[in-house]
Amino acid sequence: MIVAMIRRAFVASLVALATHALAADRPNIVLILADDLGYNDLSCYGRRDQATPHLDRLAGEGIRFTSAYCAQPICSPSRAALLTGKCPARLHLTNYLPGRPDAASQKLLQPVMEGQLPLEELTVAEILRDSGYATACLGKWHLGDVRFGPKEQGFDVVVTPPPNTEPGAEEGSKGEFAIMRAAEQFIEEHKDRPFFCYVPHNTPHIPFRTTPDLSAKYTASFNPTYAGVIETLDEAVGHLLGKIDSLGLTGRTVVIFASDNGGLHVLESPGTPATHNTPFRAGKGYLYEGGLRVPLMIRWPGQIKPGTTSETPVLLTDLMPTLLQIAGIDPEKAAGPLDGSSILPLLTGAENADEKARARRLFWHFPHYTNQGGRPGGAVREGEWKLIEDYESGGVELFNLARDPGERQNLATTESTRTREMKQKLAEWRRRVGAQECRPNPDFDATAHDAIYVARDSSSLFGNNGNAHELEQEWKPWRTLMNRAIRDQKPRVTPAEGDIRLHASDATAHGSRLRYESEARKRTLGYWTSIDDAASWMFDVKNGGRFEVELLYGCGAGSGGAEVLVETAGQRIPFTVEETGHFQQFVARTIGDVNLQPGPQSLRISATKKPGAAVMDLRRVVLRPITP
Repeated sequence: MIVAMIRRAFVASLVALATHALAADRPNIVLILADDLGYNDLSCYGRRDQATPHLDRLAGEGIRFTSAYCAQPICSPSRAALLTGKCPARLHLTNYLPGRPDAASQKLLQPVMEGQLPLEELTVAEILRDSGYATACLGKWHLGDVRFGPKEQGFDVVVTPPPNTEPGAEEGSKGEFAIMRAAEQFIEEHKDRPFFCYVPHNTPHIPFRTTPDLSAKYTASFNPTYAGVIETLDEAVGHLLGKIDSLGLTGRTVVIFASDNGGLHVLESPGTPATHNTPFRAGKGYLYEGGLRVPLMIRWPGQIKPGTTSETPVLLTDLMPTLLQIAGIDPEKAAGPLDGSSILPLLTGAENADEKARARRLFWHFPHYTNQGGRPGGAVREGEWKLIEDYESGGVELFNLARDPGERQNLATTESTRTREMKQKLAEWRRRVGAQECRPNPDFDATAHDAIYVARDSSSLFGNNGNAHELEQEWKPWRTLMNRAIRDQKPRVTPAEGDIRLHASDATAHGSRLRYESEARKRTLGYWTSIDDAASWMFDVKNGGRFEVELLYGCGAGSGGAEVLVETAGQRIPFTVEETGHFQQFVARTIGDVNLQPGPQSLRISATKKPGAAVMDLRRVVLRPITP
């Protein structure tokens, strides 16, 4: 035994040394993420009443994307997609956490989404850490409480300064300088090894304040307070860039700057609207360009030509596979199939990279009502064309973004064939990724709905509608109605009280081949090649009632069609496995519901038919209480 222990320790030390040596020449990565920063909030994107010299410098030293999109026009799902490379619809994390409650003013009820980024999801930080990178998350997380925090998702160093601070030279206005100092300290302490420094700011999310001097400096701007906050953010970024320069790390450090979603263009709290997203329509909480299009700049000396501008549409979801490739890691082998695509060829100017990137479709699924006035919908961009579907009515809008970037002219009627085809593609994509759908609201109040969503259309606000102060006064009655609609209501997210999660790692495998595969990109019950194999769990039910049953599974091409039986508490749910594209391309589907009594229970999953090579890979079962 002692010899075996020595051998294992020796092998582990060799692996550690090899990993460190492999990582030694890899570039450092600094990813700076702003919170609610609009596309045109920076001077380098055309803004003239707000100064951002340090970010302008960053853009000039690398590549600036003019058609970069967030994965969702709201914070939490956009951040989850950035870190995992998976679309929010697949993750079932589609709104900010904990989300806007349902209300009688809604024609539809929102789906019960994930209440955090599930721990079984693999992040870019986990992969980089395991390949020898030092990792840090310094700032805002917003993807779950302490049980689901950055340390549980691959970040060794975590610093979360207060999100709101007293404006001044030492604190900024939303902890910008505390975050900056934490990033500088981390970089200095790890300058001799590769590092991944994730810097998610709280700025310029509401509430925001600035110093009297900065507010006075920007008296002529759309929102003087907001403009002062933007200058503070820019200054913090400038300090961090200066630190990288002073340590001699500039040449081997990739710096990325982006925003999680579009700017806040409506009245949401005193002192707002924060900004406008001219020339684009609407902003945060909307599927129009103002909500989806974000600034994105990347600097990588020696690899990215300075002063480059790209009009190619890209997604923040693309950053995960891109950063892995930058670090010399194969995204497919390390993470399995992803919804994002590496844009490394675009960064380095590879032949035909732009043509290939422009050929793909971009999809969004946003089944929620938002605090900004947005309603459930989906969108797809295909070349110059963009379609937005309204889930309340099933109606669609079609825009040609090349000719109409402000999305003012709906071409759905004149381009009926294109409209029909794009709507069908959007529906097929939703099915493919296992998107959650809305359902009718039995308590719908049409009068309340019309007062909030029809009488005043907050998506119609553009920069020429007035300044922030004027708009605040004009939209106060609407804001009062929006807030009153959800008064005393609570959002419903999972795991809510009583949710039961049965993970693959906790299952008992029965038979000859079925086993748990612990690799980070799998974490699944796999090798289900024998029809006689089965999996079972023992669990306790605290509060009895009716539960919906959700399976998170993957099935490779050619292996679909297996007939599966889920049995619990004397009830049986048959289920036909659909192909998901890959055995590790997991999709969550609700397959039925059961009644469960309080106390010990068991659940068993077996196959009755297997036409393909395997039944499926199964990562998780969720039993979710059904509320009336």
